[in-house]
Amino acid sequence: MNYLSGFGNEHASEALPGALPQGRNSPQRVPYGLYAEQISGTAFTAPRHANRRSWLYRIRPAALHRPFVPYAGGLFHNRFEEAPPTPNQLRWDPLPLPEAATDFIDGLVTYAGNGSAAALSGIAIHLYAANRDMQGRYFYSADSELLIVPQQGRLHLATELGVLELEPQEIALIPRGIRFRVALPDGAARGYVCENFGAHLRIPDLGPIGSNGLANPRDFLAPAASYEDLEGDFELIAKFQGNLWRAAIGHSPLDVVAWHGNHVPYKYDLRRFNTIGSISYDHPDPSIFLVLTSPSDSPGVGNMDFVIFPPRWLVAEDTFRPPWFHRNIASEFMGLIHGVYDAKAGGFAPGGASLHNCMSGHGPDAVSFDKASAADVRKPDHIVDTMAFMFEARAVIRPAAQALESPLLQQDYHECWQGLRKNFEPARP
Repeated sequence: MNYLSGFGNEHASEALPGALPQGRNSPQRVPYGLYAEQISGTAFTAPRHANRRSWLYRIRPAALHRPFVPYAGGLFHNRFEEAPPTPNQLRWDPLPLPEAATDFIDGLVTYAGNGSAAALSGIAIHLYAANRDMQGRYFYSADSELLIVPQQGRLHLATELGVLELEPQEIALIPRGIRFRVALPDGAARGYVCENFGAHLRIPDLGPIGSNGLANPRDFLAPAASYEDLEGDFELIAKFQGNLWRAAIGHSPLDVVAWHGNHVPYKYDLRRFNTIGSISYDHPDPSIFLVLTSPSDSPGVGNMDFVIFPPRWLVAEDTFRPPWFHRNIASEFMGLIHGVYDAKAGGFAPGGASLHNCMSGHGPDAVSFDKASAADVRKPDHIVDTMAFMFEARAVIRPAAQALESPLLQQDYHECWQGLRKNFEPARP
């Protein structure tokens, strides 16, 4: 695979020599008889540093398809108001792989969310489990950009701008409006998807960390131009204002021969994250694990933050090294891609999920607390063979009714804290 390096860059790529017009965006006649088309991810007048748009040179314009009609998307939706949110800590077992033939779109199951596409604020969180390619079907979201986090099985993401090959411990970011198709090289796949209705996800500022660290821009890879010139009876599925629509289309919409711009899909390998941590005392705030952030109208407060907990060394002295007990104004939806999460001794399996909403107390379970309290903190602790992540939101993440009614919801999750003993001894410090 050929990729273009650098998050937020002005990329340019052509699959045929000379297909990309020079000196102008919309010449009277585009090379090879192509159509020029712009896709704008921000307002035309957005500041230059925040402006997102790409020019596409394609075999047929995106307007060419039959009218859309409603499509019953099953368990994939944005209905977060059907059940009242609960202050209880929630955790789910992994989503089982389907027995019936199920592609990526039909395999999406909505777990939680907040806000809406109409308000241009908030998120939706889905898990997917699929066992067949999207055959003759293509998808785009007019509501959101999509952050795809595979947990099991590789994904072949064929997009309008080119192909991304994705494996577990890598992520993909598909911009709003970009059409794509998902194939499963391993025959089955499972993972997580976060819809971001708000401002574009971006690499966070580093502040006192300096000019390097966390996710480095050059490690984000955009696809090189690659096109399909196919005709047939195909289907285009759109997500628009929280609902799914379908339209007949007589050709592949992945027919972009050349393009340039910065409204582009990316992949990123989480194993390249440069982890920052304490080398003296105390466990730092989880913001040091921030990969991508969608800023809100409040400075320093994210509409959504994507945080990971990768392999790392813990060396803080005289310190309780796992995450401390905490209650946050922000709400946290966690997933586990690989291995074991260091604050939970059991019950949180790869492919599973947990939700700790605003001011709901959580932290290490009783077994993990006892282990960390007795550990020899004069020695470093190497956390290996793990990759957990968190979608963090400033607004309460409302679980969907189908997630609350799911047999995968662990009814005994609260029991992991019940073994925490009273250790208080007023007679001695």
